[in-house]
Amino acid sequence: MRRSFGILLVIFLCLAVTSAPIRHYAAFPNELRLFQGQAKHLKYAMPVHAQASLNPEVAAVNGVSRSTFPVDLNRPLSIEPKTSGVTELKLKLFGKIPFKTVKLQVLPDLRVVPGGQTIGVKVKAAGIMVVGHHLVQTGPNTRQSPGEDAKLKLGDLIVAINGQALNDVTKVAKLANEAGKSGKPLQLDVRRGKLLFRTSLSPSFDQEDQVWRLGLYIRDSAAGVGTLTFYAPDQGVYGALGHVITDMDTQTPISVGSGQILQSNVLSISKSQSGEPGEKRATINKEGKTLGNVEKNTPFGIFGKMSHLPDHGLHMEPVPVAFAEEVEEGPAEILTVVNGQKVERFNIQIVHVAKQTTPATKGMVIRITDPKLLERTGGIVQGMSGSPILQNGKLVGAVTHVFVNDPTSGYGCFIEWMLQDAGIMLQQGQEQATSKAV
Repeated sequence: MRRSFGILLVIFLCLAVTSAPIRHYAAFPNELRLFQGQAKHLKYAMPVHAQASLNPEVAAVNGVSRSTFPVDLNRPLSIEPKTSGVTELKLKLFGKIPFKTVKLQVLPDLRVVPGGQTIGVKVKAAGIMVVGHHLVQTGPNTRQSPGEDAKLKLGDLIVAINGQALNDVTKVAKLANEAGKSGKPLQLDVRRGKLLFRTSLSPSFDQEDQVWRLGLYIRDSAAGVGTLTFYAPDQGVYGALGHVITDMDTQTPISVGSGQILQSNVLSISKSQSGEPGEKRATINKEGKTLGNVEKNTPFGIFGKMSHLPDHGLHMEPVPVAFAEEVEEGPAEILTVVNGQKVERFNIQIVHVAKQTTPATKGMVIRITDPKLLERTGGIVQGMSGSPILQNGKLVGAVTHVFVNDPTSGYGCFIEWMLQDAGIMLQQGQEQATSKAV
């Protein structure tokens, strides 16, 4: 008898949990973020009548601009944000029993121009990058690397020599020669990740080339091509690439001292195939204008000021952007260049969306479905990173990486994280208070 009762109770609980009202209640958000001027429509089909309350200066529900009002959750709710700020939408049964509290955060309206143009990128590091050790011939049978003896590692950034800031490799040879002849070691200020330290390095005389050497391979700059993701005309800033620029030898992120982005032209495409990612073969236009500078290099791309929007864009007017939680599995499109400078629109499928409340890469998995793009590129190719992803009329993210064993698929990042790194969007959890006369 007890066993039968227990089984019936389990069945009842399962039916309750899987019933539409219970599932809709579980799906009812605890927090909603909205852009000013962009309404949010919620459909939960719950047979519940409740008394609602919120700050009518921040938002209105179903066109009602009062602090308290009745709502029928069996019908769609329309939330219209009015001014930036934070309020709570409180729902109470019979006007007394707490049913649900939803935090509403309204942010200033934000719209950007989607890119898709191929751009050339030239970056000057904020110092001298150590990319390898070199053995110096100091005697008939002896070789040594002064740089290795000074405990310098691949990926280290030499930011100053003898107290003077330096990011030009052409000046290092002279300093090494002067230190070698004087017998005084060079004093190096080195950044390793977040650690900043000083070390001494005594150059060795190279018996073969008859010069003083540090025993290091060094580099001060990098160049390549990628794709512009967005331009924010109100703020005059841009975002591109969707991922960090790393040194090709050490695979460490480049600490940017300065840089520029320029108009670029795609000459041809090396198609992707399983095990071999393809690439855009492009050239930076010598007579082309500088489009902007490079101020930041982060896990989500490069960012800076843009003075000229590149030609051939599909969108001349800004479009809305999506919060990370708004991105859905389903059809979408990307904007990119596969020939010359012409930006084209191609269909994709967002096949997986990760739930991210804080910035993280690999926010979504995408698959190229457009036959024309598959025919011309084989899928995602190098140089396509940064291509904007649009869904339901909003900019939602950017292409970042290709799957090596399946080039028709790859990762994308949410546009929200790029906008934060560009400095034009509040981080989640930051609140902008509503101004109010007192």
